[in-house]
Amino acid sequence: MNLDLLKRLCETPGVPGREERVRELIEKEVKGLFDGVRTDAMGSLICTRAPRTGKRHKKVLKPSKDGNGTPGKDRPLRVMLLCHMDEIGFYVTSVDAKGFLWMNPAGGFDTRNLFSRRVLVCTDDGDLKGVMNPGGRPVHISTPEDRKKVPEVKEFFVDVGLAADKVKKKVKVGDYVVMDEPAIEVGDKFVSKALDNRIACWLGIEGVRELDRQGTGHACEVVVAFTVQEEVGLRGARTASHAVLPDVGLGIDVTLSCDTPGVPDEESVTKQGQGYGLHIKDTSFIADYRLVSEFEGLSKKGKIPYQRTILAAGGQDGAAAQQAAAGARAIGITTGVRYIHTVTEMVDKKDLKSARDVLAAYLGQA
Repeated sequence: MNLDLLKRLCETPGVPGREERVRELIEKEVKGLFDGVRTDAMGSLICTRAPRTGKRHKKVLKPSKDGNGTPGKDRPLRVMLLCHMDEIGFYVTSVDAKGFLWMNPAGGFDTRNLFSRRVLVCTDDGDLKGVMNPGGRPVHISTPEDRKKVPEVKEFFVDVGLAADKVKKKVKVGDYVVMDEPAIEVGDKFVSKALDNRIACWLGIEGVRELDRQGTGHACEVVVAFTVQEEVGLRGARTASHAVLPDVGLGIDVTLSCDTPGVPDEESVTKQGQGYGLHIKDTSFIADYRLVSEFEGLSKKGKIPYQRTILAAGGQDGAAAQQAAAGARAIGITTGVRYIHTVTEMVDKKDLKSARDVLAAYLGQA
């Protein structure tokens, strides 16, 4: 598997609203893979691939210019993969008199995971290394009451190690901050910040590449949308879906893998190494039951490991495709990740492979 691509995707900074570096990486990576690549007004990258003849498909329908007509009769079925590019992070709200940076979150954080973090402050004039900590006394001079407190996000600041006058020349309100940790392989796992959702970006590319490697061709029109601002409300997916008007929407994302100490087995959502997640429901959408059956059948036929998943709270881009304009059939194809929304997000490499393989299998027969 192309884990070098996943590493590059994860280590590239891009918070909601500032995904341009990730988009540029993907644009270079997909050259020759799609027939059309464009960036919409919000910044989502829309990549379109017309049907291909191959071993399985000797003759295919051509896309209509206006996109109208009956799918499978007048035009190809249009399948949209939604893969959001943004990672959780922060925007700088002020630089104080001592040169410390104060921030506003872009995405959801558990503050217990923010202590003593290395960060990258991304500015128009270059990136600055820094460290993040909450205000207050360190352990040597803190009281027992101090040590029991869990700070709020607004109590965390960034120190870039420069005098205040230098900081104010380099950093301005609106610059953004991401965690700064390298991606690594640990045993059978891949660990990084931003696996949510650079895994989906990887799958959007590698799933189509796998389809090419198989040489079967595909009768459907494939649209891979690398969307923006999912972590703050599926925003890019909504506008992209209204523009594309898919017949089928595949929300490609991560989900929880709580197969770890301290969590009851029935709340694990997914278990690592047991295959991709066939995502049926969360608080944003309910999957089309026919697609659930179709993916399940493909997985069994191809001996692709999978597990059915329901997430008690949370949402993903598949919901935006389902609800765009007159609507679309939709489902989530997910990968279980441990320690989500931290710098130690962990995925099993076997689950990555199963998600890639089922996407290629579905596109090859859709």
